[in-house]
Amino acid sequence: MADARLTTASYLVLGIIDKLGEASAYDVKGEAARTVAPFWSVPHAQVYAQCDRLLDAGLLSQVRQESGRNRRVLALTDEGRAALRGWLDDSEFVPVEARERGILKLWFGGEPGVLGPVQLGEHRRTLAEYEELAETVGELLTRGQRDALEFGIRYERMMVDFWGWVQRRDEDTPDR
Repeated sequence: MADARLTTASYLVLGIIDKLGEASAYDVKGEAARTVAPFWSVPHAQVYAQCDRLLDAGLLSQVRQESGRNRRVLALTDEGRAALRGWLDDSEFVPVEARERGILKLWFGGEPGVLGPVQLGEHRRTLAEYEELAETVGELLTRGQRDALEFGIRYERMMVDFWGWVQRRDEDTPDR
């Protein structure tokens, strides 16, 4: 096995392929967009690069499909399963990087009265989507998937509360 430094994106690819059993890079990209994108986005090009890296490192194996477009289908090797299991069992704390563009704009002087209504509306919309998802398919999710969805719901509630506070504070503050 080549010495490969695994990143969160590496584990995302390993985790999705593990859940699917086998997958092409295209399948991984689609499944990531469909499932984990709300809390962990990964650029499409990075998915393909990670698949190549993990294959080179011996964490994935590949089979070329004979029919159709001759695409490669990837599966975890025993080493890949062990690497994923080790990562899942590691309880190390890594601080969150929120990457909320609206917050960054506030920091640099963006106008709360301009930013607030849009941010509040979008977070309310996302919260409604997550709550609907929990209601419609919540019992079909694994416990971990349901917990991740619950995180999304709580995060969006917090953002709705925050942007509501920003708007109220802005309305109560006389012109500067």
